[in-house]
Amino acid sequence: MLRSIFYALMPILILLVITCCACVFSYLIALSFNDATILRKLMIRLSQIMLLLSIFPISKWLSLNSEMLGYAPFKLMFKQFWRGFGLSLLILLPVFFIFHFLGIHSFDMTKAWTTGWILKKLGIAFGLAVLIGIVEESVFRGLLLTSLRKYQPVLSAVFISSIYYAGLHFLDSKSPISEEFLSLTNSFKLLGEAYHNVFAMQEPTAFFALCAVGLFLGMLRLRSDMNLAMCIGCHAGWVFQIRMSKSTSNVDFNTSYSFLVSHYDGVIGLLVASWLLVILAIVLFISHKTTKASFQ
Repeated sequence: MLRSIFYALMPILILLVITCCACVFSYLIALSFNDATILRKLMIRLSQIMLLLSIFPISKWLSLNSEMLGYAPFKLMFKQFWRGFGLSLLILLPVFFIFHFLGIHSFDMTKAWTTGWILKKLGIAFGLAVLIGIVEESVFRGLLLTSLRKYQPVLSAVFISSIYYAGLHFLDSKSPISEEFLSLTNSFKLLGEAYHNVFAMQEPTAFFALCAVGLFLGMLRLRSDMNLAMCIGCHAGWVFQIRMSKSTSNVDFNTSYSFLVSHYDGVIGLLVASWLLVILAIVLFISHKTTKASFQ
């Protein structure tokens, strides 16, 4: 029992070390440029980069190879990516249709709806979505889930990785730091505020929805040994749709149905969480029935 708790808490200890290092490096860079305004973004970006790079030493420490992390040969990964991307469209497009039908979302007709503008938005959204999908899935459904499965039951590993995935989306601080207050102490205060925001649960519906996303992607990852690229594609597809929605639509939080979305991004919320959990329950039910029938 204690061993399971220890390994469940190990990721947050590693994250604490990484973010503290990122805090120090960010302060030194901001100090060298004498620009306090870049401190917050530097802390976020360096933490993300260091978290991604940590895959290599941790994988070596735990004797995990690329196949165990879920990486297939490139051609297969390419196919898996587009399967996942297509799956994301099937899952999330109906949700956007409901948002527009209920009046929560509406197209922003003040935008310059030209072919060039649309193509530019599509290109930027797709590029960022792929980058986010690769980074986050490599960390959460690759390294973290695989590591936890060595020391936890499968369902516990999926659940714990989902909690970490949801929590890290709130690891941020909005407090500005001016030039006269640029110091290492205040940098760590900024980091402390970021961790406080994780546990403060200011957006509980968004946290719940992100947990549902983590559960869905975690179960998708378990469908095959080397299918991480399908999770990457699905994740990228969701990010792509959300970013395009933010670029082309307005969110009305004053409607009677606004409780279905959160202020986190105007999309993630109760509806997304409920929809994903229903789909996951149906898939698990069908899989159970199929498995049961095969043994009869």
